[in-house]
Amino acid sequence: MKPLYGFHAVGARLRAAPGSVHEVCVDASRRDARMQQFLRKVEAAGVPLKTLSAERLRALAGTDRHQGVVAQVDDLPGPQDLHAVLDAIEGAPLVLALDGVTDPHNLGAILRTADGAGVHLVIAPKDHAVGINPTVARVASGAAETVPYVMVTNLVRTLRELQDRGLWVVGTDDQAGDAMFAADWRQPVVLVLGAEGSGMRRLVRETCDQLVRIPMLGAVESLNVSVAAGVCLYEAVRQRGA
Repeated sequence: MKPLYGFHAVGARLRAAPGSVHEVCVDASRRDARMQQFLRKVEAAGVPLKTLSAERLRALAGTDRHQGVVAQVDDLPGPQDLHAVLDAIEGAPLVLALDGVTDPHNLGAILRTADGAGVHLVIAPKDHAVGINPTVARVASGAAETVPYVMVTNLVRTLRELQDRGLWVVGTDDQAGDAMFAADWRQPVVLVLGAEGSGMRRLVRETCDQLVRIPMLGAVESLNVSVAAGVCLYEAVRQRGA
């Protein structure tokens, strides 16, 4: 078991997989409307409920940022085979690949955006990347429960496998000649984002079918990776006519 905390993260788990929630602990001092609404969700899911002090909740969550809600949950079985995930997709897949994103706050924000933009799958290398942890789950506000996140042994090899399946691999690079609007996001596509500062690794960059840049009109040279994900993914949403 592991702790999961925050209204959004715990609420999403109660909706998606209530059987994986062993108990929900809430702050005994909170009586506001948001807490009352949340307690009704816990009751409807049939999950055991406990009231604890703020100190006990902090110890359970390992942080002060629990919002008065901490659940004890099992890990959900993640998709082990990304090809099985792709086989189940109807229409043109929209895949996001992250090369070297290690900040859990960035990953959580990216997953939240990916869910909103209809991304079918997020992939990342097992090395030099963050996995799903309580911080990621809290920042993702439920998206960590809904967006398949697959960590692969070799990202370059995985991108080549996706190319063999007919997906067009588009990487972001500040020095690219094409702006992001020039890419065709309506086709089966993989968007590749690199780590902040270093960007994509050389072999990952060389594997891409196309490199695009986000136009930057001010003094700063680049965007935070989670913001860059939102900008590019919603261009895909626009082109796909959502």
